[in-house]
Amino acid sequence: MMPAQSVYQIAKRLSCAFFMIPSVLAAQEVEVQGKVTSSSTGDPIPYASVVFKGTTEGVSTDFDGNYKLHTKLKVDSITVTSIGYKIRTKPVSTGKQVIDFQLEENTTTLSEFVFVAGDNPAFEILRNVIKNKNHNDKRKLSAYEYDSYTKTEIDINQISEKLRKRKAMRKIAQVLDSIDRVVGEDGKPILPLSISESVSKYYYRSSPALKTEHILKTKISGVGLNDGSTVSQIIGSSFQEYNFYQNWLEILSKNFVSPLADGWRLYYNYDLVDSVYLGNDFCYQLEFHPKSQADLTFTGSMWIRKDDFALKRIDVSVGKRANINFIDRIQLQQELAPTASGAWLPVKTRVLINIAELTKNSAGLLAKFYSSNKNFVVNQPHKKEFYEKRIRVAEDAQSVADNSYWDTLRHEPLKQAEKNVYQMIDTLKHIPVVRTYTEVFKLVVQGHYDLGKIEIGPYLNAISSNTVEGIRLQTGFRTNSHLSKKMTYSGLIGYGFQDHRLKYSFSVKRILNREHWTTVNFRLRNDIVRLGIDEEAVSSNPVFFAASRWGKFHRAYYYNEFFVSGQREFLKGLRGRLAFRNWTFNPTYPFGFNQQPGDSTSAVLDRFISSEAFFEVRYARDETFIQNGNERISLGLEKWPALTLRYTHGIKNVFGSNFNYDKVLFNIDQKIRMGLWGNGYMTLTGEYIYNQLPYPLLTVHLGNQASTFSPYTFNLMNYGEFASDESVSMHYRHYFEGLLLNRIPLMNRLKWRLVGTANVIYGSLRKPNQAIISDFTPAGDPSIKTNFFTANHPYVELGYGVENIFKFFRVDFVHRMTYLDSPNVRRFGVLFTAQFRL
Repeated sequence: MMPAQSVYQIAKRLSCAFFMIPSVLAAQEVEVQGKVTSSSTGDPIPYASVVFKGTTEGVSTDFDGNYKLHTKLKVDSITVTSIGYKIRTKPVSTGKQVIDFQLEENTTTLSEFVFVAGDNPAFEILRNVIKNKNHNDKRKLSAYEYDSYTKTEIDINQISEKLRKRKAMRKIAQVLDSIDRVVGEDGKPILPLSISESVSKYYYRSSPALKTEHILKTKISGVGLNDGSTVSQIIGSSFQEYNFYQNWLEILSKNFVSPLADGWRLYYNYDLVDSVYLGNDFCYQLEFHPKSQADLTFTGSMWIRKDDFALKRIDVSVGKRANINFIDRIQLQQELAPTASGAWLPVKTRVLINIAELTKNSAGLLAKFYSSNKNFVVNQPHKKEFYEKRIRVAEDAQSVADNSYWDTLRHEPLKQAEKNVYQMIDTLKHIPVVRTYTEVFKLVVQGHYDLGKIEIGPYLNAISSNTVEGIRLQTGFRTNSHLSKKMTYSGLIGYGFQDHRLKYSFSVKRILNREHWTTVNFRLRNDIVRLGIDEEAVSSNPVFFAASRWGKFHRAYYYNEFFVSGQREFLKGLRGRLAFRNWTFNPTYPFGFNQQPGDSTSAVLDRFISSEAFFEVRYARDETFIQNGNERISLGLEKWPALTLRYTHGIKNVFGSNFNYDKVLFNIDQKIRMGLWGNGYMTLTGEYIYNQLPYPLLTVHLGNQASTFSPYTFNLMNYGEFASDESVSMHYRHYFEGLLLNRIPLMNRLKWRLVGTANVIYGSLRKPNQAIISDFTPAGDPSIKTNFFTANHPYVELGYGVENIFKFFRVDFVHRMTYLDSPNVRRFGVLFTAQFRL
């Protein structure tokens, strides 16, 4: 028989064990929280799947990459998966713990989806999404507005060990050694170049389609950024507008097919992978990938709310296989929320663009954009005048504010890594080798060497050689806003060692009003130029203008010029300009015109003076401008054409002018977006001249005898070959963006792209203007005359070509179709061009 004490002790132990069971079970519970980020960028990975290995218990990370997960099951590890990244597993223990993950990008190609017989279940969901587009798309709203916070960061990444060992990089090794902490303990090092933040109000109305952004505060820090006034205008939410309900999304000036496009089945394969609750919303999770990897399409996931088939979340990426240059990866993540009217607006958007290194020993660039929106107001449009200026920057937007004040403006606090970025940039700015590389980069991009208040250049025109001037050396300068925010001075001086002539130019610009951009300009110039080259028309192509000063100088002439003009923007998109010009014509080639046509005894002249005044009005409804110091830069057209009307009146006997005349010109510039078919660019110009004039005062159509292609010229027309007094001309160029070549196996790996061009002129030269052309010069030598078009016989040249050869080169094959009997005509040309296009 067991002793009583022993029985008591056993009972006591059993009792203790019974009451300890709950605490033992609680000790076995596992609770994990943490953050999932990219090892290459340090940025959060939203919507990643976090699961206890061997179980079905898991969650998705939120937009900022955070997760929290617990279980009472016996588990030993936790696994994270996300499309485009390698799977990562880490051990867990019982109790509460923090486990962060950094995922490496997975460069392998996704396998094709395989479907069994029957309708894909994802298709029915997508049909309902398209059916409900009009209800969920924000474009159904008559207006909307919101408070926006944006953050932009530019970093150098993919820094190889070989690059870090270079002499220049060793000088910033102290900074590089601390960079690992920006990404994390197992991430890859990056070198921050700039970080900027802005707080703004964004406004949109649908009829007519107008938008404006009022930038209230900006904070900018960057290597080489001495003045943040320009950056302040382009870091707002206006440049982070992405609507996946549109058929096409424009990113980096490329048109990408939306996975919610009306023709979605033509471009993508889809798979229904899960049904989950996101907050209180039951959503379908769909994965998709392009049918052709080389097309401008996305790979990713989207979450569709079951109640109204609205897009709630989307995470897409573009990889190396897409036909876009210098880009390793584009990732775009967006989270949306419904408004009271039913339409959904973006709450958070994150974009990462990984720019590839140009060579194996160079580094890449990483651009990161983040925007957060709140305080939505819908269907309360303002008056049209409210949207007059596309971007408004508050006068005190750049005023210095301490960190505590910015903490009240941000929608969420800065991460510690981002705080470190500000400190590291301040350190980099003061490293001499960094300042040197910054100055070299600015010289290459801007074409001028920055000396502070004065810039020297442009370097493209520093030296040239042609048959008239021989070797020409030139230097110039321009002032910037650091000298004055109201005045700009510029000038150049050049000398030809064969003609022994000094050339010069000096100009002044006064800015009267920046709100309605108003300026007055004055210029004196003495120089030489080819007939038919309008420096104002080709100013947007400095490479072509510099190239035109080389080689055989066909039909060149010296001129002295006095020019004064004033311009003002009256309304949004509506600009007027009034100008006066006096200039002389002194040809270097045999030229003559009859002073009194029809009179055999009248004098033959080869020089003249012209004074003319012109008024020009231009309307570009959706053209966006930013102010860069004392310059105004166009960001291009969106949907609507730009219309220009100019009237010119020649005034006889003013400053020695020889002629009275009247001219009318009308011009249309249009970008034509064609989605899958690429983009077209058309310039249509009509001009009529009422009077009898020497042909240099008529419309001298711009030829091109260089070996390079120019979109602004007739590329197989000789310089000064044709003149007209009434004409309609068209320049059209089309970029197919890999439409055809992407579908040819092996060739699609080259990423070549087809281009097409068409240039046409319908014109004529009336008989009085034919009669004024002399067969001889004043000295009696045969003159070089111009040709003219005959009725119903247009000048036509057609071209086709391939661009993106080794990413930088383009070859055009151009055929001249008409006027083939003229002397020295080129019927066919192969033209080469170096270019930089994504």
